[in-house]
Amino acid sequence: MKAELDDLSKEFTPEQIAQLDAIIAKHKGKPGGLIPVLEEAQVTLEYLPPSIQARIARGLNLPLSRVYGVVTFYSFFTMTPRGRHTVRVCLGTACYVRGGKAIAETLERTFGVKEGETTPDRRFTYETVRCLGACGLGPVVVVDDDVHGRIKPAKVKDILGPYV
Repeated sequence: MKAELDDLSKEFTPEQIAQLDAIIAKHKGKPGGLIPVLEEAQVTLEYLPPSIQARIARGLNLPLSRVYGVVTFYSFFTMTPRGRHTVRVCLGTACYVRGGKAIAETLERTFGVKEGETTPDRRFTYETVRCLGACGLGPVVVVDDDVHGRIKPAKVKDILGPYV
């Protein structure tokens, strides 16, 4: 128990841990309580690393494998920290042939991340998608909910600059 608290205190504040415990207590013993606990915990903590999953499992008296199974099944949940902004580069056919791959490579080189990773400053999480449905604007980059079309690799930094 002490080792787990030490692990948690490296990543989370005592206030965040207390909030997690309150979330668990609110749903403990209720049928179907696991997903609401995970949702609220992720909103509070921003991600669900193994140490948090273990605390949730113990608090709800569930096997850790069940908690882990739910976290890894639903794409909403993440086990790694996410950035304040999500950057999606379309690699669907239309975007790809118009330079989407070059944009993805530029983003990876400029920010030092691979697909699915978050920048060290937690400013951006970088993802690729197969189609955004904006083929006429290709290549397309979406930052949060903002669509940027007809992007050139040289403009990647300019597009992401305002997202501080």
